[in-house]
Amino acid sequence: MTTGKINVSVENIFPLIKKFLYSDHEIFLRELVSNATDATLKLKHLANIGEAKVEYGNPIIEVKVDKDGKKIHIIDQGLGMTAEEVEKYINQVAFSGAEEFLEKYKDSAKDSGIIGHFGLGFYSAFMVAEKVEIITKSYKDEPAAHWTCDGSPEFTLEPSDKTSRGTEIILHIAEDSLEFLEEGRISGLLQKYNKFMPVPIKFGTRTETLPKPENAPDDYVAETIEVDNIINNPNPAWTKQPSDLTDEDYKNFYRELYPMQFEEPLFNIHLNVDYPFNLTGILYFPKMTGDLQIQKDKIQLYQNQVFVTDNVEGIVPEFLTMLKGVIDSPDIPLNVSRSYLQADGAVKKISNYITRKVADKLKSLFTENREDFEQKWNDIKIVLEYGMLSEPKFYEKAGAFALYPTVDGKYYTLEELKEKTKETQTDKNGNLVILYASNQDAQHSYIAEAQAKGYEVLLLDSPIISHLIQKLEADNEKLTFARVDADHINNLIKKEEETISKLSDEEKEKLKTELEGVISDKKYSIQLEALDSQSAPFVITQPEFLRRMKEMSQTGGGGMFGMGNMPEMYNLVVNTNHELASNILNSKDKSHQEALVKQALDLAKLSQNLLKGEELTAFVKRSFELIK
Repeated sequence: MTTGKINVSVENIFPLIKKFLYSDHEIFLRELVSNATDATLKLKHLANIGEAKVEYGNPIIEVKVDKDGKKIHIIDQGLGMTAEEVEKYINQVAFSGAEEFLEKYKDSAKDSGIIGHFGLGFYSAFMVAEKVEIITKSYKDEPAAHWTCDGSPEFTLEPSDKTSRGTEIILHIAEDSLEFLEEGRISGLLQKYNKFMPVPIKFGTRTETLPKPENAPDDYVAETIEVDNIINNPNPAWTKQPSDLTDEDYKNFYRELYPMQFEEPLFNIHLNVDYPFNLTGILYFPKMTGDLQIQKDKIQLYQNQVFVTDNVEGIVPEFLTMLKGVIDSPDIPLNVSRSYLQADGAVKKISNYITRKVADKLKSLFTENREDFEQKWNDIKIVLEYGMLSEPKFYEKAGAFALYPTVDGKYYTLEELKEKTKETQTDKNGNLVILYASNQDAQHSYIAEAQAKGYEVLLLDSPIISHLIQKLEADNEKLTFARVDADHINNLIKKEEETISKLSDEEKEKLKTELEGVISDKKYSIQLEALDSQSAPFVITQPEFLRRMKEMSQTGGGGMFGMGNMPEMYNLVVNTNHELASNILNSKDKSHQEALVKQALDLAKLSQNLLKGEELTAFVKRSFELIK
């Protein structure tokens, strides 16, 4: 038997491991099962190239909980180690960086990446164990070894009578970590971190009922057998070639990832690249709500089939963090103890690749089955519109598949829309004006007026649409967007012909004075317009610029500072060619004149859903008086 000190000059490394990794102490199981997997897969490789003269067979990794003995066993059938290798890998290599680590991180150890940075994966065991044993036999023809350490720098190393190849790690669980002796806790951790590891993992047994024989009698009692409870799927869908998977396979994998999710995904994107970095994965587009926050943290990040984190910001472009699915890459640099990404050039390349791949897939879905793509548009638009705003590379490609629906349920790309509307919706200054509504019911009367003139009206109702149309206007010369209630339709798209006013300039001035005498509310700016005599006499509009800036301030990232808190401002457009304007102007009875103005203003407010509370009560009462 040998005893010795672990090759580390700073003796308080163990208390540090215990203290500073404590917030993540559950990852000890992930680290140890990952090590067992590596040992198994390395043996497979050596056997395949003829370097290990052994029968690889069908090895498994077993995790056992001995609650009474306060022990956890992790057993593999992999490479194993000789005594010399234990000395080299466990006693020396693991702590080669310990001194440097202590010096560098003594003030900020809590946030630093201890495990992984310094080969301390195995030593995460001491976060939960007061003593750790390794019993290991190498695939080489050498005696087995037994290493023991109680969390101080002292260890013992002696021969063992183990005869089977592989390694068994025994953790003697510390008093403050007894939760890890509960089967449910270990089962949950294996499900979380090791659900898709590439080597079968056994955790206990389960009972299986054998199928009933064909000629079984009526009173036949079904037979049951005990089988290994394999908790993982070693060959998940993302490790296979897209050509080997059906639509049903993708859907089944989605259910495996999200067992509590009852809605089917809309479609998926299979990522598969091996140069200039390694990355595989499957992303799913779920049905989206209008809420940008609620969806996040549904993509799971794996490294060689080991779960790392579901916080993938930085790897996945922000607009795609609302998707679901899996990304697996050995090339993503991780600070493993807390699973934070480190700033790295490879990460940016990966993010750009995912953006490009998603854009290409969307374009092919649009091209192959446009009708189906149109039907799904409203469920995915929030992600795509956000992508167009936040990722220049995505914006460039999105012109080919980004859709703009009309209130009639037709869908156009921007280029198709320009072509469709250029004859009718180009104003006298040569600007193409794209009309849109944000609420089909609330803006119904404005939509009807626009359609009566043969204009197309889009239905753009996502919370970030003001930002997007601002960008489209900046990138497309002589193109403007106007919401249908931003002004009277004649003013939104001004043509050469001008309607002559029935009222003289003097009469208009007098009318405006009368109106201002009755309408005291400062948020209404009165405008007199010569419109068609059949047009409404009073129309309330909200100036496009002010409303848009206010909306952009409220959704963040644009608009003018403080605009979000500005009070609402409206234009009151009064049609000087309508009979009501003349009646108001010519009324000799002041109270009658005031009643006409108030009733007309309330009707205009009503059509914009602005009549509420006390004003609405008074309006209803007054209206009943009129019909007595």
